[in-house]
Amino acid sequence: MDTLPREMTQISHSDASGQNANSSGAARYFDYESAVALRNLAAAYGTDMPRYLLAPEVAVLLSKVTDLRKRLFIDTLWNTGGRLNEILPLTRGDFVLDDPLSGAPLVSPFMVLRTLKQRRLEESAGSRSRRRGRPTKEEQQAEQETQAEIRDNPPRALPLTDPAFVRRLREWFATAQPAAGARLWDIRSEDSARSWISQAVEAANRDGVTFSIRPVTPRTFRDSFAMHLVQHQVPQKVIQTLMGHKDAKSTEWYTRVFALDVTRQLGVRFTMDADEAGRLLMRL
Repeated sequence: MDTLPREMTQISHSDASGQNANSSGAARYFDYESAVALRNLAAAYGTDMPRYLLAPEVAVLLSKVTDLRKRLFIDTLWNTGGRLNEILPLTRGDFVLDDPLSGAPLVSPFMVLRTLKQRRLEESAGSRSRRRGRPTKEEQQAEQETQAEIRDNPPRALPLTDPAFVRRLREWFATAQPAAGARLWDIRSEDSARSWISQAVEAANRDGVTFSIRPVTPRTFRDSFAMHLVQHQVPQKVIQTLMGHKDAKSTEWYTRVFALDVTRQLGVRFTMDADEAGRLLMRL
């Protein structure tokens, strides 16, 4: 990011409340200046590196979105790392915030992410089970193939670790009261989702805030989510699960950024005083 407002919003996973980026509040998350330097290093290394925003940048970007429905959409991309085809079909039922029996708020709320293909497979399996009469051999075979594909491509549960984001979800559900099974964002085209993000970037630009990542797209937030986890030292296997990667190599793409900086972090040096080296050799 080229510039930031003088008064930075709180650097939480998605919330904001008037603290400078270099304050102790920022230090609770990571060394922001080092994170920027590392990202610049990765960008200079080549194009085969993730293009991501840092938490302060996302906080400022979200603060520029006055439409709460659009803000919640971008907030969900950032807090979940979901693919666009997983976020667009979300309904109220995909968020598990309360205990189904007692109704008490869950200590560890979560959501379920499904691709459009997974949703269609589940709908297809459900429609077949509701049919009357004995299924034909062809229908039984089709059902077995559908169930096998569902097992091989299951939806994934994702913990919602940011209490502020969970609170905003609750407030939105209470205010909008979405119908059961209805999409939270009735977007006809993926271009609409991208335009919402572009509008937020343009609003930030008008206030003098520019971002080094151009363009900012739904994929940007997925990469930013993954890098946020890496910065907080979440184990690679856990990141792989949260991202829905079948192949660990997909996750290694993010951890590779930190390989550029590992020698500095560990204090590795290759120069040694010749006199000291000579004394060491004489002892051998």
